[in-house]
Amino acid sequence: MDLQGKTVYGVLWSVGQELSSKFIGFFITIILARILSPAEFGLIAMLSIFIAVGNSLLDGGLTSSLIRTTEVTQKDCSTVFYFNLIGSILIYGILFLSAPFIARFYEQPVLTNVVRVYGISLIINAFFGIQQTLLVKEMKFKTMTMIQVPSVIGGGMVGIILAKMGYGAWSLVWMSLITSLISTILHWYCSSWRPILLFDSESFKSHFHYGYKLTLSSLIDKLYQNIYTIIIGKFYMPAQLGFYSRADSISQLPIGVISSAINKVTFPMFVNISHDNEQLVYVYRKVMLQVLFWMAPTLIALCVIAEPLFRLMLTDKWLPAVPYFQILCLAGIPYPIHAYNLNILKVKGQTHLFLRLEMIKKVLCVIGILCVFPFGIYGLLYFQLVFTFVGLYINSIYTTKFINYPFVRQIGDIIPTLVISGLVGVVCFFIDKLLVAANFNDLFRIIALGLLYFMGYFTASYLFKLSAIIDFKQLVLKRLYQ
Repeated sequence: MDLQGKTVYGVLWSVGQELSSKFIGFFITIILARILSPAEFGLIAMLSIFIAVGNSLLDGGLTSSLIRTTEVTQKDCSTVFYFNLIGSILIYGILFLSAPFIARFYEQPVLTNVVRVYGISLIINAFFGIQQTLLVKEMKFKTMTMIQVPSVIGGGMVGIILAKMGYGAWSLVWMSLITSLISTILHWYCSSWRPILLFDSESFKSHFHYGYKLTLSSLIDKLYQNIYTIIIGKFYMPAQLGFYSRADSISQLPIGVISSAINKVTFPMFVNISHDNEQLVYVYRKVMLQVLFWMAPTLIALCVIAEPLFRLMLTDKWLPAVPYFQILCLAGIPYPIHAYNLNILKVKGQTHLFLRLEMIKKVLCVIGILCVFPFGIYGLLYFQLVFTFVGLYINSIYTTKFINYPFVRQIGDIIPTLVISGLVGVVCFFIDKLLVAANFNDLFRIIALGLLYFMGYFTASYLFKLSAIIDFKQLVLKRLYQ
């Protein structure tokens, strides 16, 4: 199978993996949200920064180095495996000792024990990192789907049962632990790789030299992504953080499904063509436009149907999260372009520039947050929306240098998709006002607006001959029917 065919096949299975696991996880979360209170979700959200930072430090960027390495040996894999395992134990130890201080910071005594149990997931995850990396490197997304779906279902069932029994926030903790445990077992069952008693210092230095800058970049990014959670958790009630975290997680669903699926395929694919800048620009542009073609309308459609969607899925108690959700959806539209600009630096081996950009963005972001903090949660949210476009420009600075695809050209390529999806969204927004006035129920509003939006969007895209819809028809649909 040629590179293009392998990529299409990989994308389809990767999207299938993300769709299945994310949507199963989404429906499990919906059930839990109807049982648990926003405050209980808020308690767990307070810990997201610590788990995210732990996972970033755990990886060390070494797994990305394994994907980038052409010939990966048993020596490489075993070295990275033991580094991750020992690192996870050390990080958990720090988290265990820090638990009382975390609880005191948020003024929530219950968090001491929650942190110490929840943090065990870091050690469990370290046991399958290499197996997962090798599956991604070999683009075996079908196998990954067979692993991830049972893991999510198993953990979700435990979480729902415990929530029904009145375990509150603890049901979310045990759901995470059981999901990680099942995933570890299935990765070891489905992968033939096993570690040997070997830690090679030269191999470690080689991968660490490439990966530590990605680790620092990832660490800065995780701190940035969770800074809103820290601020809201510290200065507002747990319920407010629950509203924000739920709005953020639902808005991230389409972003996670589409971007994660494509990223898993495109990073190893970009590595294969990293020496050919002309082909790299061509593939990069096609992937970016294709992802944006599906993501932009999905997120804008969710903005339009947000109120009836939240009331139908989560009940009235979650309606305060609706405006948070709408702002976060708009902020998520440029995300894939951010990711692909940074991927160019990774495949070119310029991880020091990757780190430099992350530091510049985060310093500017912190300054901005300090300026808007007096305006409350909405000040933070609107700043997040504005800064996502500022960050997009910063991320594109070196793309011009390495593959000659400057920011102006990128914006010119994506404007047609953004304009069409936005205008159709405005029309549907006013149609929804008429549906509300006519007293139509929430389910009818969701179905009617969803159909009207995507019919209008695809019709306009076809009439204006957007390149993404032409590529999808020629590349994907043609292969499906071959």
